[in-house]
Amino acid sequence: MHAGTRSPPTPLRTQGAGSSYKKSGVVPGEPPDHALGRSRGGLTTKVHALSDASCTPVLALLTAGQAGDNPMLAPLVQALTQSGHDLDFRLLADKAYSHPSTRTYLRKRRIKHTIPERSDQIAYRKSKGSKGGRPPAFDAEAYKLRNTVERSFNRFKQWRGLATRYDKYAVTYLGGVLLGLIVLTHRAKT
Repeated sequence: MHAGTRSPPTPLRTQGAGSSYKKSGVVPGEPPDHALGRSRGGLTTKVHALSDASCTPVLALLTAGQAGDNPMLAPLVQALTQSGHDLDFRLLADKAYSHPSTRTYLRKRRIKHTIPERSDQIAYRKSKGSKGGRPPAFDAEAYKLRNTVERSFNRFKQWRGLATRYDKYAVTYLGGVLLGLIVLTHRAKT
């Protein structure tokens, strides 16, 4: 017999957490920042969504918490057109989307929109006098229906896993958001 130490053979894993992921740690479709960003409340993720008049979310995208709302409107509208929806609707958005580039983008695509002007934009336009141009059209009666977006987010937040993100990966969280979207759409149709 030989004296010495010998380690027992390591068993092959066929089940459990270590067997399903590759060692590279790269998840397909995962953004590099995992859609996590610093905001006032700490690490957060923003859900950008479009809702219809019946408070049913139609489409959702994720970004990091510090990302602005305005740059996400174009990808939402593009995703809506790619999914086959008709663009014959009126887009209602809050002041976060009040930017000349947003209004130009919507006009080029012939999308009717109601977006209030921010107070700093009003002050800047008035400071230029007659060269400041006329204010953008705003339909106050149509804007009263904008709360449908907030009501659809409140329906999302009934699920604890969506209200507070517990998922490590953004693609997993987006899957939960899309599952919630499917359930809410199904409930609205029945």
